[in-house]
Amino acid sequence: MKGSYKAKRTAGNVIAYIILILISIIWLFPFVGLVLQSFRSYATEYGGMVDYLVPKAFSLDNYKFLFDLSQTNYLLWYRNTIVIAFFVTLFQTIVVLCVSYALSRMRFTGRTFLMRFWLILGMFPGFLTMICLYFLLKQFGLTQAGAIPGLILVSVASSGMGYYVCKGYFDTIPKALDEAARIDGATRSKIFFVMTIPMSKPIIIYTALVAFMAPWCDYVFASYVAFGHDSSYNVAVGMTRWVWTNDYQGYFTRFCAGGVLVAIPVTLLFMFLQKYYVEGVTGGAVKG
Repeated sequence: MKGSYKAKRTAGNVIAYIILILISIIWLFPFVGLVLQSFRSYATEYGGMVDYLVPKAFSLDNYKFLFDLSQTNYLLWYRNTIVIAFFVTLFQTIVVLCVSYALSRMRFTGRTFLMRFWLILGMFPGFLTMICLYFLLKQFGLTQAGAIPGLILVSVASSGMGYYVCKGYFDTIPKALDEAARIDGATRSKIFFVMTIPMSKPIIIYTALVAFMAPWCDYVFASYVAFGHDSSYNVAVGMTRWVWTNDYQGYFTRFCAGGVLVAIPVTLLFMFLQKYYVEGVTGGAVKG
């Protein structure tokens, strides 16, 4: 009986691993193809449609093109993306932490209504406000040439609505610690910065990663706000303009090389901070 159970469990594990391996291959195939195509030289291998995946001769021509300031503004777009992502991550994390702590620890008139109202607003897709936001930003000169500060402002302005996971994490920290500190004469701000923040490393990293990903991958609103002004593009908008040219085949491999460079920071962040990211999600997934 025991041997039969072990055999069934082993067979089940083998089937599960085979399925997981197949899913991984299917999921990773586009990324492998992207990397391989980035090393294909347009000058030596272009002759109509290419019907092979692995380049016949590996080349760094596409990467050299990205760093050639006389041919492309890729480095400028990359810098714009980093600037937007950095400031959005910094300010959005601060706002979310403050709002989440206030909703978790303080009781005030309208608190429940405010949380429900934000929850309802969050159900509406953001692109419904694009036209309104564009004309509002245009009134303050925050479109096209001023698109970068405009994108930062829009991303940070509504960040307090994303309090759900962070508030859930703060709810797991015993309130008795706050009460003991208040008895000793600590202020709300001191409790927050000296006690709560040091104990909230996972949720801080989770909040920062989520805040970083949105502007790093933004295309729709960024193309709308920076339309027609090349020096204000982020990487996603600038690279999309490449594949809209008549020389699609020539720019495709350069597009792949640019995509590889864009993916590196995100990949490294998740590799080194995965532990805290998971802890933040699981720690904040409680009913508050």
